[in-house]
Amino acid sequence: MKHMKRRYYEDIELFSSGWSIFWTILLLAFLFTLPLYITPYYFLTLNLILVYIIAALGLNLLVGYTGQISLGHAGFFAIGAYGTTFLMSYFGIPFFIAILLAGLIAAFLGFIIGLPALRLEGPYLAIATLGFGLAIMHVIGRVEIFGGRIGMHTPPLDIGIPQLNLSYIIKSDIGMYFLILIVTIFMVIFIRNLTKTKVGRAFIAIRDDDIAAEVMGVNLAIYKTLAFAISAFCAAIAGAFYGFILGFFDPFTFNLIFSIILLAIIVVGGLGSILGSVMGACLVVYLQYSLLSNVGDLPYVGTFLIWISKKCFTVIGMQNISGLVLGLIMIGIIIFEPLGMYGIWIRIKNYWKTWPF
Repeated sequence: MKHMKRRYYEDIELFSSGWSIFWTILLLAFLFTLPLYITPYYFLTLNLILVYIIAALGLNLLVGYTGQISLGHAGFFAIGAYGTTFLMSYFGIPFFIAILLAGLIAAFLGFIIGLPALRLEGPYLAIATLGFGLAIMHVIGRVEIFGGRIGMHTPPLDIGIPQLNLSYIIKSDIGMYFLILIVTIFMVIFIRNLTKTKVGRAFIAIRDDDIAAEVMGVNLAIYKTLAFAISAFCAAIAGAFYGFILGFFDPFTFNLIFSIILLAIIVVGGLGSILGSVMGACLVVYLQYSLLSNVGDLPYVGTFLIWISKKCFTVIGMQNISGLVLGLIMIGIIIFEPLGMYGIWIRIKNYWKTWPF
C-alpha cells in the first residue's frame, strides 16, 4: 500500500524517493567531474554518445510512445547541422538562437511530414519518412549556398554574443562535453515530464489503439503531428551539436544508414523508455566509434576476424566487419530480451529487490 499513488503529483514528481535524489546527485557529480578521471582522448566518444541520446529521446517519443515509425530522422539531423551553421556563418546569429531556430524549422517540417501519418501506418509510413530523408540529402547537395556536395565547415563554437563583444569560444572536446551534457540533462527532464502530462498520455493511447483513443476524445491529427514535430526538434538539436563535433560535414553524412542506426538505438535500448534511449545510445555509439572502430585490435578475436576478412571478403570488406559484429550483437539482444537493455535492467532490479528469496 505504501507504493500506491494517491495524488497526480506523485506520478509526475521528478524524484519518487530520497534514494532517487541521492543517486541522481551522485550521477551528476560523477558526470560533471568526469574530466578528472579520464583522459581527453575519450571525450569525442562521450560527446557523440550525448548527441545520440538527445536524438534517441525524440525518436523514442515518436516510435516508442506514439507508435509512429520513421526512417527519415537523418534529414532532421541534417537540418539541425546545416541550419545552425548557415545562420551563424552568413547572418552572424548567436549560437543558442541559431540552434533554436534550426530546431523550430525542423519541427515545422516534422509537422508537415506528420500529416501523412494521419492516413499511413506501418511500412507505408516508413517509406514516406524514408523518402523525406533521402530528399533532404539530395536537395541540400544541390544547393550551392549550403556547399553543395562539397559540404560545409562549421564556424567557431562561440556560445556568447559576439555583437555585444561577449564572446566565449569553445575549442576543446572537454568544453563541448559540458555544453552538450547540460543540454542533454535538460532534454531528458523535458521528455520525461512530457510523457507524464496529458500530451504524453495521449501519445501512449494512440500507440495502444488509435481508434479507441479517438473515441475517447484524443485528437489524432494534433497529437500525431505534434509527436513528429517534437521528435524532429530533438533530432535537429542533436544534429547541430553533431556538426560542431565533426567540424565538417556533407549531405551524404546524413544517409539512410544514419537513420537506421538511430532506430536501432531505441530498439536495442528499449522502446517506450527514456532510460532505454540512454542505454541504447551508450551501447551502440561505444561499439561503433570505440570498440569496433578497428576490429583488428580486438583482443582474442581480432586476428581471427582479419583472417575471415582476407578469406571471405575483399580488403575493403574489412570495414564491414564492425557493422556485421554490431548487427549480431543487436540481434542477440532483441532475441533474448525483446524489451531491450531496459528489460535487462528491470530484471536485475527485480532480482535484487527480492534477494535472497
